[in-house]
Amino acid sequence: MAYDEGLARRIRETLKGKRNVREVSMFGGLTFMLNDRMCCGVAKDDLMVRVLPEKYESLLERPHARVMDFTGRPLAGFLFVGPKGYRSDERLKFWMDQAIECASSSPARKKGKRP
Repeated sequence: MAYDEGLARRIRETLKGKRNVREVSMFGGLTFMLNDRMCCGVAKDDLMVRVLPEKYESLLERPHARVMDFTGRPLAGFLFVGPKGYRSDERLKFWMDQAIECASSSPARKKGKRP
């Protein structure tokens, strides 16, 4: 499954300078890990963002945001944002700030350890 390479480049630019960033092929797209935690990604032409649990419902109400569900069941803490929701640099920055905040909210995991 292909994903929007242009969006991936914009995400890379936003994450430039952050430590402990890596890219992983996942969900048929591309996922960006920050401190070994899923942060954001690209699936087809959608932006995937992981958000803090306490912000999930209010962010879901924003234009062009929707529940992330690959299997018919929502993936807790993750949203899809359609292209109009990240088209401008300002809108992409808003969503990236949410994802970075979530991924940075707890320390990096030690190798081989899962919470």
